[in-house]
Amino acid sequence: MTEDDNMFFQEMSDVQPLKRDTRVALSGKNESGKDSSLELRRAAAVAGPARDRNILTEEGIEPLDPWYVLEFKRPGIQNGVFRKLRQGRYDAEARLDLHRMTVAIARRELFRFIEDCQQLGLRTVLLIHGKGETPTERGKCSILKGCANHWLRELDAVQAFHSARPQDGGTGALYVLLRKSEEKKRENREKFS
Repeated sequence: MTEDDNMFFQEMSDVQPLKRDTRVALSGKNESGKDSSLELRRAAAVAGPARDRNILTEEGIEPLDPWYVLEFKRPGIQNGVFRKLRQGRYDAEARLDLHRMTVAIARRELFRFIEDCQQLGLRTVLLIHGKGETPTERGKCSILKGCANHWLRELDAVQAFHSARPQDGGTGALYVLLRKSEEKKRENREKFS
C-alpha cells in the first residue's frame, strides 16, 4: 500500500456504517411481489378502447343548401309550442358553436352538449352550425348543417328544432327544444295540482 492509502485508512478507522431502517413494502404490489397497476394496464390494453356511447352516425349524411330552412317536430309536440320555438320566443339557455369543427369533432361535441343540457334540465338551446360558405367549402355546400339536421333527429332528447331568426344566425343556426327532465315534469305536476 502507498502512503496515501495508509493515511486514508487511518482517518477512516473510527467510521461506522449508518444504520438502515427496515424496508417497507410498496403499496402497488400484490402478494406475489408484482406491480398490480401493471396488471391493470395490461388488462386495459387487451380489452381495447371503451365502448362509445355516442349513437350519432358519421357516414351517409348529405350536405344541405346553406339557405335551406330546417324544421323538425316529433309527434305529440303542440303546434303552439313549435310556433313559439320557430319564432324564437323561447330564450336559449345554452349554445353550441360548431364553426370550424370537423365532422368527427362536431359529432362528439353535439352529443356531449345535448347530454349535458339534459342533465342540467335545460329545455331550449341554440345550435350554431354555420352555412359552410367559405371559399374553400363553397363546392361542398353546408356539411355541418346536413350533419346537425341528421343527428338531431337521431337523438331522443330532441323534441323539435327549427332554423333560427336572422338576428340569432338565420339558416346557419337552429333553435332546439329538448325533452323535459323527470325533475321538471315533477315540478310541473306539483305546481299545477
